[in-house]
Amino acid sequence: MITVIGSLNQDIVVRVTRHPKPGETVLGKDHFVAAGGKGANQAVAASRLGQAVTMVGRVGDDDAGRMLLAGLADDAVDTSGVAVDDGAGTGIDFITVDDQAENAIVVSPGANGRMSAADVDRAAAAVSEAVVVLLQLEVPLDAVSRAATLATGVVMLDPAPARALPQELLSRVDVLVPNRSELGVLAGQPEPTTTGDVLAAARTLRGPDAIVVTLGAEGALVLRGGEPPVAVAAPVIEPVDTVGAGDAFCGALADGLARGQDLVAACRRAVVAGAIAATRPGAQPSLPTAAEVQAA
Repeated sequence: MITVIGSLNQDIVVRVTRHPKPGETVLGKDHFVAAGGKGANQAVAASRLGQAVTMVGRVGDDDAGRMLLAGLADDAVDTSGVAVDDGAGTGIDFITVDDQAENAIVVSPGANGRMSAADVDRAAAAVSEAVVVLLQLEVPLDAVSRAATLATGVVMLDPAPARALPQELLSRVDVLVPNRSELGVLAGQPEPTTTGDVLAAARTLRGPDAIVVTLGAEGALVLRGGEPPVAVAAPVIEPVDTVGAGDAFCGALADGLARGQDLVAACRRAVVAGAIAATRPGAQPSLPTAAEVQAA
């Protein structure tokens, strides 16, 4: 079983030829609304791969919140840990995707910002009994830290949006999954560009048992203790929309670990899931099933 503590957002996505510069207006193309939020995306990603998943989070008492809960239920995610907040609206992601499939995102947290350690305590059984507890940073840090404290299984943290983290939290993380920019923030350094820079930045971090650095089209780099780093190549694709790719990767990595796979083996499957998601528009709509990952 996997328990996800994190955000649930309604995504409003607009295709653009290019992202606007400060003070500039650009004319967008078609737009669509979809279910999103890093926490909910990763919960759905793991569930579509066959895992029993429980979601812990908050939505508003509004149409967007009801849409998100219904979508999770359709994907067989247990939503008993999701509180309905009548004091705040559901979180919203405003996303632009350009012709190179690169995205820019503004998050309005809404009810996600009111999540607390008490929400996690109410779902304590689901957290403590989970084989993998999957965390991100789109909810307040006290909720994330409380979940890491209650967990008895593997604690996996996707440190996005990027921010400096207390050593106490990092010491409870078994698998840290940053991208290049997030790794730079955690290390207090400029974003690493070369493999050597990535390795150097990752080695400054203390606490996590393993670090998996996602590298987009280059795949991922796995670092465990004093072992040599392992590079995992990604399939060559023509990207359409990279919004859900990282969440597909994290959900698949958590699925592999929950099944008892070695970290590198789980990472090889995760890069495939991420690549598939990048070939489709939207976040949750792009997430692949187990059959699709196996076929790829």
